[in-house]
Amino acid sequence: MADFQLFIDGEYVDARSGDTFATYDPGTGTKIGDVAKAGVEDAERAIAAARKAFDEGPWPKMSGKERAGYLRKVAELIGTKAEELATMEARDSGGTIKKAMFADVPGAQGAFEWFAQCAETEPDEVELPGSDFPPSQNLVRYEPHGVCTGIIPWNFPFIMAAWKFGPALAAGNTSVIKPASFTSVTALMLGQIFQEAELPPGVANVIAGPGGTAGEVLASHPMVDKTAFTGSTEVGRRIMQLASGTVKPVTLELGGKSANIVLDDADLDIAAAAVLFGTFFHNGQVCESGTRALVQRGIYDEFVGLLVERAGKLVIGNQLDYATDLGPLVSRGQVETVERYVKLGRDEVGEPVCGGEKPKVADDLDAEAFYQPTIFAGVPNSSKIAQEEIFGPVLCVIPFDTDEEAVAIANDSIYGLGGGVQSRDLERARRVADGMRTGTVWINDYHMINPQRPFGGYKQSGIGRELGVQGFNIYRQVKHIHTNPSTSRDGYVHFSALGDI
Repeated sequence: MADFQLFIDGEYVDARSGDTFATYDPGTGTKIGDVAKAGVEDAERAIAAARKAFDEGPWPKMSGKERAGYLRKVAELIGTKAEELATMEARDSGGTIKKAMFADVPGAQGAFEWFAQCAETEPDEVELPGSDFPPSQNLVRYEPHGVCTGIIPWNFPFIMAAWKFGPALAAGNTSVIKPASFTSVTALMLGQIFQEAELPPGVANVIAGPGGTAGEVLASHPMVDKTAFTGSTEVGRRIMQLASGTVKPVTLELGGKSANIVLDDADLDIAAAAVLFGTFFHNGQVCESGTRALVQRGIYDEFVGLLVERAGKLVIGNQLDYATDLGPLVSRGQVETVERYVKLGRDEVGEPVCGGEKPKVADDLDAEAFYQPTIFAGVPNSSKIAQEEIFGPVLCVIPFDTDEEAVAIANDSIYGLGGGVQSRDLERARRVADGMRTGTVWINDYHMINPQRPFGGYKQSGIGRELGVQGFNIYRQVKHIHTNPSTSRDGYVHFSALGDI
């Protein structure tokens, strides 16, 4: 039996093949346990369970208020298990315990609470204006799609599971979620919470396994009505291709190379903190990280010096220590990716002004899994390190002269997920933000994602929105019902378009 089993049809089960894969603490390299490895057959039985739960079960027939009760119970149970969930999230992903305890777990809890509120307060029917000739009464009904699948990334497994399950279940759908193989554990732990909340069997299912097998089934299967994916733009394109076979709708939240614009009237103390937090939070392994800092030339040298000074004070160490600012990256392989880009940066730009190598860490840690916060200055926006998503602790600092030039540089990217503007002049900052082609802009802040506010991208950063009312409604179909209340043929004169019928 695997240490962490698949959750299908309300029960924990092993993969049909009996196959497992190991999951490790990236900070120490120690094994956490074995995870059941779902294959095609497991993905199909999870979809079948969700299909049966939707077609024959009580979930889609419940009122929104009834479903909200279940989701609030899920949120409550997450709160009672916060320490256990946060510790496992940190161990499995390499994120710091501070991040897990104060962002991931409450973020997931808040998502379930928000979508419970949506289920309760967003109307299932809205009356539209009628007409006198021909007479009609009109309404719009909002109905669940059916079976919704979600494929989530390794950087925020627990909160991303909540982002996918929350709106799907709130809207009356049933769902199957597949976390990334690197970080499957906390998503699988949701199964126990669903059991304790007494969700009907088959409503929520979690399987772990390779994206190339189990994941492709979730995106392409004809019994799936909608799919959602968070991850790289490259894989997002593949998800679209797979979903197109049955023309199922997709929600995609993909890559980013976000610009954080520092105007010359910014409070440099706050702006430096916003840029460093925007880049180095979770080691830059965040899709909307502000990894391009655009700094106005008049303050450029002073600001770069401030960044270098403060980046050097970040504490690198064991992710389970509350004193740690930066833990390990998710894997040695991710460190190797960062190293390739830093070498490329040296070739393109020159030596970084800070970082650029693996740090010295305690003997009980895996030194190959850590990397220093790294800053390149004087970076051309056309360079690869400024255009390609690195997903690591690497910041490119780019000078600009005018506000218009800053907007042009920010928009010179295939991505458009996040961004920031740092300025004391809020009207000026708003003008700059309005010009940015990106789904979220933070003014004098960064990374502030709230379940009540929509999140998603422009351009190749994705399709659709998660969170907010928009993230709820994207999981509902829209049906228009037209009623002609006439009791005589006088109300049907339009039938004469076919003659005497």
